[in-house]
Formats: sequence, structure tokens, C-alpha cells
Amino acid sequence: MKRLPVLLVLALLSAANVHADDRMADLGRQLFFDVNLSQNRTQACATCHDPNHGFVDGRDNGVEGMASLGDDGKSLGDRNAPTASYAAFVPPFVHNAKGNYVGGLFHDGRAGSLADQAGGPPLNPIEMGLKDKAEAVARIQENPDYVAAFKTLYGADVFSRPERAYAAMSEAIQAYERTAEFAPFDSKYDRYLRGEAQLSEQEELGRTLFFSQQFTNCNLCHQLRTSPMGAQETFSNYEHHNIGVPVNTALRAKNGAQPEHVDRGLLENPAIDDPAQAGKFKTPTLRNIAVTGPYMHNGVFKDLRTVILFYNSYNTKSAKRKINPETGQPFAPPEVAENLSLKELQSGPALDDKRIDALVAFLKTLTDARYVE
Repeated sequence: MKRLPVLLVLALLSAANVHADDRMADLGRQLFFDVNLSQNRTQACATCHDPNHGFVDGRDNGVEGMASLGDDGKSLGDRNAPTASYAAFVPPFVHNAKGNYVGGLFHDGRAGSLADQAGGPPLNPIEMGLKDKAEAVARIQENPDYVAAFKTLYGADVFSRPERAYAAMSEAIQAYERTAEFAPFDSKYDRYLRGEAQLSEQEELGRTLFFSQQFTNCNLCHQLRTSPMGAQETFSNYEHHNIGVPVNTALRAKNGAQPEHVDRGLLENPAIDDPAQAGKFKTPTLRNIAVTGPYMHNGVFKDLRTVILFYNSYNTKSAKRKINPETGQPFAPPEVAENLSLKELQSGPALDDKRIDALVAFLKTLTDARYVE
């Protein structure tokens, strides 16, 4: 028998792998939108990570989108559903050379990969509510197309153990979340970098301010690439910080949390027991930030401009500039007053309205084309 050239063999193997990856992503897409993976068959991954709403929860839920309503129709969480867009760029959870925790999925980094994250909500009693992995796998096996796809991609015995089949489900969803649908890099800013669009004068001022440590503190935490002109910038270094976000009292009044409850952020991560990490949350991507409000880990701010004013409150000496425009009162104190990242928060001068508006204008250029009217 004539042997094929080595390079041809490698090319065929590579093509086969690409094809398998595509089929896995196709399976993951079906699973991502499948409401049968929730107890009452009303909720899918896409319910809280809706592609039509920047991969966040676009429902009102009775709390103006501040948290997601569970499959049981009554349970509300205590945190805002983070966007799944560009989540494939989040690094694994590690302790970096600067002494900061970095990465991981969920606000507190407790999931080490997209697959780990995908496996969480179906079994969470206040989210999709399935009682265990076996029940989830039984739901999958109700669909003969799923059964065929799982056996083709993961082996004929994939359903021999629920843990294995459940891991396969999570891996397929991960494959889908790694596709360009979640990270197209086609915003006005990306087109500007490629020379295909021009920024307005206000947007350009905002861009200059954003990347200048002389005038703002934005890029201390919201820049991943070395160069301000770097391609595929995700606008987060994924470090965990306590920026002093106040309690969302409106959400707490709705979700039944006890008055003494404190969201300790990173300290809620099972891998962390250091009190110095209390109140820290992962720095989110700013991609699609203009269409993924409300903001902060608990949805406490409705408007993007309010967020910038909140940051500015650490630098301004004017009492008037410390007012939350959404309440008409001074910004409330931090939920966790210890461990504030004051070095980062107090870096840079106070901003006037012109510069705040310019930053908002620039952040709007980070919106993917599909969400721009």
C-alpha cells in the first residue's frame, strides 16, 4: 500500500479536527438555547445570556434587569448576569506576580474555564434548577439528535456515566462560546484600528483619555494588550479589585436577602480564604458595555455615565461631583469598606463634564455592529 506524504496526512488530520470543532460548536449552540435543560423547561443559557442583548439578561425580571429570575419563576440572585461576549478571553484563575488574583469565570472567578462555568447554572437551584447531573443527562437523552451527536463526538459510551456526559455537554457549550459569534471584533473601534472608520472629535478625546494614565485611571484595569492600538483588545486585565460598589438595596428588597447579608466577592470563591480578598470582583470586559447595563456586579447603577461619575468620586474634591444622579444623594458607602483598591481608584485627576461625556462616547464605540442601529 502506498503511504501518503506526511504533510498531506497532517493536513487531513487538521481538517478533520476543524470539522470536529465545528460540529462540537454546533452541538453547543443547540444546548445553549435549549430550555429543556432547566427544571420547568422555561430557561436556557441564552435566557440570561441573550445574544440579542449583548449576551446578558435582557428581561426586566421585576428588578429592571439587575439580576436574573430563576426557572422557578420566583428566585432572584444577588448578582448581575455578566456578559458572555468575549468570555473566551478570560484567563484561568491565578495569583499573579503583582499579588492580585486574576481571571476565572463568574464575578468571583470560581470557574476555571468556560466549560466549568457552563456546568454551573443548570444545577443551581435558583437558576435552572435541575437536581443533579443525572437529571441533566436524562434530559439530553430525550433528544435522539443529541444522542447521535454526543456519541459521534465523545464516543459510543459517553452516556455510561452521568459525570462524563455532563462534562461533554459543558465542553460543547464552551466550543460554541469560543466562536466568532461571541467575539466578532467588529465594533466602530475595531474598524477604526483597521483604518475602516474615523472616530468623532468627542470619541477621539475619549480614546485619548481612556488610554492615558496622566488623565484617567481607566486603562490601569481595563487594558489587556501592551499597546493602546493593539488588536483584539478586550478592555480588561481580569484582575480582581474592590472598587467600593455600594449595596443594591432595591435588589436586596426583592430577592429576600437577609439584612445582615454581605456579598464578600472573591472571598465567596471556595478556593479563597484570605480576608484581604473580601469585596473584590473580577474586572469585566468593556466590550458592548453600552448595551449591557445595568452596571456593576449587582446592577446598582442604571446608566453608563453614572459609572464614570462613581469612579470620579474618588478623585474630585467637590461635594456636588460626588452625587449619584440616579438617586440625587451622595454615592452610598461601599458594601465592603476594607481592601479598597485606592491606589488605582485615586490615580489621575478629577474629570469635568466634557471629559466624562467623551469617555462615554468612546465606550459606545466598543459596541459590536449587530447592536448598532
